[in-house]
Amino acid sequence: MAQLNLILVSLLFLTLFLHSRPTHAQLSRHHYKNSCPNVENIVREAVKKKFHQTFTTVPATLRLFFHDCFVQGCDGSILVSSTPHNRAERDHPDNLSLAGDGFDTVIQAKAAVDAVPLCQNKVSCADILAMATRDVIALAGGPYYEVELGRFDGLRSKDSDVNGKLPEPGFNLNQLNTLFKHHGLTQTEMIALSGAHTVGFSHCNKFTNRVYNFKTTSRVDPTLDLKYAAQLKSMCPRNVDPRVAVDMDPVTPHAFDNVYFKNLQKGKGLFTSDQVLFTDSRSKAAVNAFASSNKIFHANFVAAMTKLGRVGVKNSHNGNIRTDCSVI
Repeated sequence: MAQLNLILVSLLFLTLFLHSRPTHAQLSRHHYKNSCPNVENIVREAVKKKFHQTFTTVPATLRLFFHDCFVQGCDGSILVSSTPHNRAERDHPDNLSLAGDGFDTVIQAKAAVDAVPLCQNKVSCADILAMATRDVIALAGGPYYEVELGRFDGLRSKDSDVNGKLPEPGFNLNQLNTLFKHHGLTQTEMIALSGAHTVGFSHCNKFTNRVYNFKTTSRVDPTLDLKYAAQLKSMCPRNVDPRVAVDMDPVTPHAFDNVYFKNLQKGKGLFTSDQVLFTDSRSKAAVNAFASSNKIFHANFVAAMTKLGRVGVKNSHNGNIRTDCSVI
């Protein structure tokens, strides 16, 4: 218990420390104060409308933000469509499973912003994605937080840039730490960000190796809860339609809460890269801390998201403001 309390205090201190630091370079919470003062309300209303159409808006938009920031930084390059002369990031095999509702959320929000004469062509697609991500998290019951703004849109989007840049379902802790460290993120921040899987979903082919082809006599990953493994088999029988998807949080899939971490404690992490956060002794304490307190999880998630949002930010010299988010 003493160790857990120490972890809780340390994590809370980390959160307060990060929020007390000055914002990154050109980013500011009031970047559009003069050029488009009502931009956050405009985006929020557009996102809310999309959210009421389908809950998929939440995980789709959140995942879009992660995939954008992990490749070339948070510059909206994931939003660019391919052309006959350029295969864009979104058409890389690792991005083909990105749900269309995420892209549509940004498109709708961009249209709403540009419909206001004062704001037209003033707000970047990268910033709209960052705001929309914050808004879907809040709509799902997660924390509402201030978003740093001032990103410019990237001038490059190539599928080859995605290679090796995104976490894989089978990653171990060392692989996860290495990937996140590349973006200046610590192990604790990586674990907090993994909590986004509390509202995610996955297609069967991303995890069925854990219930059918694992290297054990039973062919089932021994870190999986047996009843949960049976449920996964029933939802994803052999040769299942590849379009079938399973909630990553089987308990509260529509709530942005800390149940994801409680699931890990019970052997109910969908991916190997989820469950390893609990089975590896180096990360177990942080999982237990987040599982014990929704408040601590939310605070650390916000701090980690803020830090992630500063990765690879473009400025007026190496970026611009796109009139169409899908076209450079």
